[in-house]
Amino acid sequence: MTAQHEPVTARHETTAAQHETTTAQHETMTATLTVDAPVDAVFAVLADPAAHAAIDGTGWVRDPVDRAPLAEEGQVFRINMFHTNHPNGDYLMANQVHVLDAPRVIGWRPGQEGERGLEFGGWTWRYDLTPAGAGTEVVLTYDWSQVPPPIREFISFPPFGQEHLTNSLQHLGELAAAPSA
Repeated sequence: MTAQHEPVTARHETTAAQHETTTAQHETMTATLTVDAPVDAVFAVLADPAAHAAIDGTGWVRDPVDRAPLAEEGQVFRINMFHTNHPNGDYLMANQVHVLDAPRVIGWRPGQEGERGLEFGGWTWRYDLTPAGAGTEVVLTYDWSQVPPPIREFISFPPFGQEHLTNSLQHLGELAAAPSA
C-alpha cells in the first residue's frame, strides 16, 4: 500500500510517503518523512534513549532505564514500557543496537531478559537518514519477518497500524527541529 500525505505543519514543514509490504518471505512496514533538521540533529535524538518516549507514536514507551547515548552495535538499552494487553501492564524491554553507522543508520532489536539471558522476539526497528537540502529524509522500517510461530500465537503482527510509524516520524522531526536549550 502506498499513500501520499499532505504537508504537515508542526514547528516545521514535513512531507510524508508511506509504503507497506507484507509477504510470507518479508514482512515490513516503512514510512518516510523529510524533516526540517540536519542529519546530525536527527541522529542525536534517535541515539538518546531519553527521547524515545517522546518519539513513540503508540504511547507504549515510557522512561529509559539506561540513559547512555547509543554509540555502538551490541549496546543494550532498557526502556520501561506499558501496554494494556501485556499480562502485567508495565514491562521492561531490553533493546540491542544491531546496526549503527552514525549519523546515517541506527536500528535495534527489542528483547527481554530472562533466565537464559537476552532473548529477542524477532522484530527490529531501523532508521535510515539521508541529507535532503537543509533537512533530512528519514526512513523508518519496522520488520517482523523473523518473529517465530510461538510469539505469533500471542501477538498479532504488526501490533499497530501504519499511522504509528508516521506519528513517530512526525514526533522525531519536531524534536530534532526544536531549538537546543
